[in-house]
Amino acid sequence: MASWVLSECGLKPLPQFWPRPRTGIINPSKPRFLYTNRTLTDLKRLPFDKFSRGCFRERNWGLKVSAPYRVASLDGEEDNKVIGFNGVGEDEETEFDPGSPPPFKLSDIRTAIPKHCWVKDPWKSMSYVVRDVAVVFGLAAAAAYFNNWVVWPLYWAAQGTMFWALFVLGHDCGHGSFSNNNKLNSVVGHILHSSILVPYHGWRISHRTHHQNHGHVENDESWHPLPEKIYKSLDGITKMLRFTVPFPMLAYPIYLWSRSPGKSGSHFDPNSDLFVPSERKDVITSTLCWTAMAALLVGFSFVMGPVQLLKLYGVPYVGFVMWLDLVTYLHHHGHEDKLPWYRGKEWSYLRGGLTTIDRDYGWINNIHHDIGTHVIHHLFPQIPHYHLIEATEAARPVFGKYYREPKKSGPLPFHLIGILIRSMRKDHYVSDTGDVVYYQTDPQHGGSSSE
Repeated sequence: MASWVLSECGLKPLPQFWPRPRTGIINPSKPRFLYTNRTLTDLKRLPFDKFSRGCFRERNWGLKVSAPYRVASLDGEEDNKVIGFNGVGEDEETEFDPGSPPPFKLSDIRTAIPKHCWVKDPWKSMSYVVRDVAVVFGLAAAAAYFNNWVVWPLYWAAQGTMFWALFVLGHDCGHGSFSNNNKLNSVVGHILHSSILVPYHGWRISHRTHHQNHGHVENDESWHPLPEKIYKSLDGITKMLRFTVPFPMLAYPIYLWSRSPGKSGSHFDPNSDLFVPSERKDVITSTLCWTAMAALLVGFSFVMGPVQLLKLYGVPYVGFVMWLDLVTYLHHHGHEDKLPWYRGKEWSYLRGGLTTIDRDYGWINNIHHDIGTHVIHHLFPQIPHYHLIEATEAARPVFGKYYREPKKSGPLPFHLIGILIRSMRKDHYVSDTGDVVYYQTDPQHGGSSSE
């Protein structure tokens, strides 16, 4: 397995070079270099040979997974130009503009990540599946055995979290980061996602669209901002359901059936705008698996009774939905500084990915497979979840201020509730015009326009 190193774009890393900054005064007696505070003498001691061998050999891996076919068109990396430092290798006092093009390229981040972080170990991935499935059945057996109202609330919280953990593993199958075996990814993904009423291929394809268009106002698929015209066309009830907690945290099943406001289609319909004709068989397969799981639940309701089924499965399912909506929303919203959304020529895969946010979930980090390390995941979804933390640490010197340190969580991430509520009160819509836009606030829904 050590030789299965993913190189999704099929590109060798660009040669190392140290561009001359466009602004500022350079001391010729002590030159400095981009991304570092090192001098020429320091740089001579760096092991540059490590960047030119290993995981970037000339090999044709062939893309057969659902990760983006082109992880950022290299043409979209600002024509490979270094625009300026803007928060990378500068003093803390320098004003940082998160909407400006970064002074690094996607290939610079890729090069900084250790080569073993790209290796997928199917046995290790399966061990997480076995662990999580065992916990799910163990929790259900314990709750059914004790069957009292002291145990049930604890069970619902724990089992809802475990349903969410199962989703994350199926999510890895959808990206192809679970293994290099497409059949294994598909089988495991269908079992895990169907068990929690998610149409695997339907979701996988729309989620691929989300990653390929992250940070784009119109083309993003998940929790994208509403343009002002669409926002103002919504009736009062729809606005309340969209921006008043806890209603948005129950949106996922509705999204699967009808997508977001301003978009049409269904994850269950093979003829939906979400899919191309070649994907229709996959969508039908997943819809049939979803239907089989729904029929199985109906059968269980006759065997154990609808109330017992509700306690064992229904309430944890609602908990899973709330986890999913909370995590996916806060990875793209709620930062204390306003972050940009893009259109037109201002958008690129790299700039869109840099608007994502890492979050700390305390004890839950390990349970839901470090999905909080979201920036690296969004830029390189083919990296297995068990390498995301190391990959993030390796890439942080390249990111500079484009990486936003997550607020440290206690054992349980209760601090995220306040962040969610504040964001819902002020992040309502973006302008209908402009290629770099920021959220604006409707004063009639929880805030002032000056926020």
